[in-house]
Amino acid sequence: MLLQILASTPRWVFGLFVLLLVLGLRQLRDYRASLTRIAILPVAMKTLAVYGVVSAFGGSSAALVAWVAAASVAAAVVLRRPLPETTRFDAATRIFEVTGSVVPLALMMGIFFTKYVVAVQLAMHPHLAHQTDVALVVGSLYGAFSGIFAARGIRLWMRALRPGTRGGAVVRSAAPA
Repeated sequence: MLLQILASTPRWVFGLFVLLLVLGLRQLRDYRASLTRIAILPVAMKTLAVYGVVSAFGGSSAALVAWVAAASVAAAVVLRRPLPETTRFDAATRIFEVTGSVVPLALMMGIFFTKYVVAVQLAMHPHLAHQTDVALVVGSLYGAFSGIFAARGIRLWMRALRPGTRGGAVVRSAAPA
């Protein structure tokens, strides 16, 4: 059955998987990123997660409420955590130096496989799209992924907006000429 499922999967899905895998693997290494780049990945992944909820459950208020609630709780938990001590922000160039982490890869794969498994299950059992408990579980899962992703980006943005304060990040500024 697995081979039949894979054979029925549109090719673009495999392309998306490879793209997310490459993006996630790049996050394993330390990297430099602008404020704009820091925002792009959380926004893209949040969009994919919301699309997953809407495509699976339409306008189900239960699924959307679960997404919002889980995203809010996950974001609140992550926002309480300080940035890693190794995170650097250069106020002059507005560039971050970020330590690599497995978390973005895990979140990307979590969103991708959730979307894939839910799509397969709904194709095999369409009635699941109308079950509130399924909508709540899937909406919550997508929401948790979204909240964690968003909070990781928000913590960096908060650091950039308050360069003179403490917050787990170290600020480097160019010396005056």
